[in-house]
Amino acid sequence: MKVKDCMCHNVTWCKPETLVADCAKMMCNGHIGCIPVCDNENKVVGLVTDRDILLRCVACDKDSKTIPVSDIMSCNVCCCEPNTKIEEAENLMAENQIRRIPVIENNKIVGILTLGDLANNQNISEESICDTLENICDCNNAKNNG
Repeated sequence: MKVKDCMCHNVTWCKPETLVADCAKMMCNGHIGCIPVCDNENKVVGLVTDRDILLRCVACDKDSKTIPVSDIMSCNVCCCEPNTKIEEAENLMAENQIRRIPVIENNKIVGILTLGDLANNQNISEESICDTLENICDCNNAKNNG
């Protein structure tokens, strides 16, 4: 099975200059916890999560109505392609301890694959999903663990 068989095709994304408050409203309206940040060519340049908003904006007393998402987004985003095998995407998610991975084709965003997408797919084993989740949450395997 490939990522394109499981991913969400309707992706909400924003631009680097989008204000954090507007991004948060997009998340709220879409019932999502993550928004890719794309440039004018739809190339992924960052990713903003609800956690980023909380820790990098609210907790730092920044004004979400004046701060652009480029100030709080994560850069160097791990991505995959539509034809990537699901097992490879799961490995990327586990290795990078991420629950969501943007899907790109020709350097443009075409979808997003989430842990929820994997869990909702009847063709992916429960054991595989549990292993991926366990590896994502394993602090002992964190890349940036000091």
